[in-house]
Amino acid sequence: MKVAVAGTFNVFHSGHKAMVDRALSFDGEVYIGITSDEMARNSRGFISPYYMRYNAVKGYVESRGKACCLFKLEDVYGPPEIMRSIDVLIVSEETLKNGKKVVERFSSNKKIELSVVKMVSKTDGSKISSTDVMNGVCSRSGDMEAIDVAVGSLNFVKVEAVREVMERIYGDVRIFATNVSSGVSEQPFEEETEKGARNRAESCIGSHTLGVGIEAGVFDRYGCLYDIQYCAIIDRQKNVTIGMGPGFRYPGDVSRLVRSGMTVSEAIEKIYGEHDIGRSSGAIGVLSRGILDRKELTKQSVIAAMIPRLCDGSLKL
Repeated sequence: MKVAVAGTFNVFHSGHKAMVDRALSFDGEVYIGITSDEMARNSRGFISPYYMRYNAVKGYVESRGKACCLFKLEDVYGPPEIMRSIDVLIVSEETLKNGKKVVERFSSNKKIELSVVKMVSKTDGSKISSTDVMNGVCSRSGDMEAIDVAVGSLNFVKVEAVREVMERIYGDVRIFATNVSSGVSEQPFEEETEKGARNRAESCIGSHTLGVGIEAGVFDRYGCLYDIQYCAIIDRQKNVTIGMGPGFRYPGDVSRLVRSGMTVSEAIEKIYGEHDIGRSSGAIGVLSRGILDRKELTKQSVIAAMIPRLCDGSLKL
């Protein structure tokens, strides 16, 4: 038996888990389609990069101890070479209409059974959605009373890095992405980096439990340019803790362009042809050839900034 399920999986939440769990409950081969960035942008605004959505689904499936085939979905119907062989298609109550279209498209080959998963609810009884999770209405599990943490950026990589670290520490959390100014240069150098992180944290905290600011900057060390990321975390009592991620050295050609006045993003795009790296795998993703991506690097700075709060009783929530 072959089973398929598909979705955008934009911020992987309990509703998505229910869909994947249904697929994994069948004996046989499981195929999971994840919409491409291009397809997702046609129907959504704020979208997580494909690699992050792919890794979230992959990580969850691996935690369930079952193998499956993940593929990129470019349209509502899916690749014919896969869909022609499917026996069961998993859909939610919300995606049932599109599921029927898929069955109709491939019904000439074989009968495809539709397995409908009931929508998962938030604590107020309404259905959970990625939009609600992204807007801080609820946690991934639908908890609308979870600890609220503001992030001073709309950059999805930064937001999800903070979410994953805070979930490790506090369990359910609500994350509020806030558009604030860093108050420093577009390409921060040296002490501007910490200042930018502090400014973001202080600007976004408002009435939230914690405010988090993240800023990556360029540092001149040992005659070379290094990237070091700062994270500042402020609480309602105005206590600020600072952390730094591991630094890495830029190649000479990137350094020369940055010293001449380009931002790191501009230099990477000129040399490597990679556009808008700040919202994807980052300079580290390009330079490490995918071994390390920006989200994982960012998480290190957030963890470092949380260490005093984990160790000092006076800073605990």
